[in-house]
Amino acid sequence: MYFYALMGMGSAAGSSGGAAGQGSQGSFGMIIMLVAMFAIMYFLMIRPQKKKQKEEQAMRDNIEVGDEITTIGGIVGRVVTVKEDSLIIETGADRNKMKITRWAVGSNNTANEKLEAERQAAKEAAEAEKQAKMEESKQKSEARRKKSKKRDD
Repeated sequence: MYFYALMGMGSAAGSSGGAAGQGSQGSFGMIIMLVAMFAIMYFLMIRPQKKKQKEEQAMRDNIEVGDEITTIGGIVGRVVTVKEDSLIIETGADRNKMKITRWAVGSNNTANEKLEAERQAAKEAAEAEKQAKMEESKQKSEARRKKSKKRDD
């Protein structure tokens, strides 16, 4: 508000043509700032949240019989029956059965274990490939040394 009061004083002191141009530039700058702020908010807050929600929904849609899940309330169980909007899980040593809704699933532990196993296998394969390349380069360098040694003799 203080900023607008100063702009009013500046327009009273200057010519009317210059003040009109200055006011339109200020409002245009203000609009650009608002658009920039909205874009920053979108890319830092809204977009990641939507991406996370889509991943959670995909995880809930891919639950199968036999998966071990954890609910948002902390109950751990194995899926016995899958229905359209609900699941029946088996919990505990005495195999109590509970019916829960799909939105109450917090994580799919079986899928997480499979994903971790795949990552570990990929890491080991990359390490093995790296070792194979190292061995291959050693053999090539030894072969070059032997050739150069024969030429020198």
